Amino acid sequence: MLTTPELLEPLARLRTNEVVVTTMAPTRPWGRLSDHDLDFASADSAMGHAADLALGVALARPERRVVCLNGDGSMLMSLGTLVTAAASGAENLVLVVLENGTYEITGNQPVPGAGAVDWVGLARAAGFPVAERFSQAAAWAAALPRLLSAAGPVFAAVAMAPGEQGPIGRSAGEEARYLRTSLADWSRQFRAALGVEGLPVSHCPENFRPGRVVEP
Repeated sequence: MLTTPELLEPLARLRTNEVVVTTMAPTRPWGRLSDHDLDFASADSAMGHAADLALGVALARPERRVVCLNGDGSMLMSLGTLVTAAASGAENLVLVVLENGTYEITGNQPVPGAGAVDWVGLARAAGFPVAERFSQAAAWAAALPRLLSAAGPVFAAVAMAPGEQGPIGRSAGEEARYLRTSLADWSRQFRAALGVEGLPVSHCPENFRPGRVVEP
């Protein structure tokens, strides 16, 4: 199993201009390693939707790599996202599921199926062209450059040791800059950094445009 620093520090060293979406357990630790306008903390009231958000960003900005650091509990809440992401053909999306087996932020309650769910098997069955699992820090660090450059969508499951963080808030007392402001304010700043204001619908893949009806 990896520790949180073993997971995040290699990514922080390699990160250039990629979008990084975090949720729950990795949110605070990532904010201590990175202070970037393209970081986004999806850790408020919509647990389970970090991967959805990351996919939307990847589709809106196909020229920019998007990395989502998602929890196994959060991923379990929106398994359909695996199929949607694979079907989207978002080659710039890297979805990382942190397998720690608990809902760490809310008290380390056990995640259903912890230790039994085959996350890589689910991703492959959903259609991910790249899906791998890591349980050793050295293997993870060695694979990261390849995962960050592969034509995706890319899926990686990483076995993690559980932590003991408490609930995440947004206040001046938080270390991470993206948690020291309101979600609304950071969202505006994030959108400006992405340059998505006024993005035409034609920029989205045809089957993912608003109002598009796909015949069976």
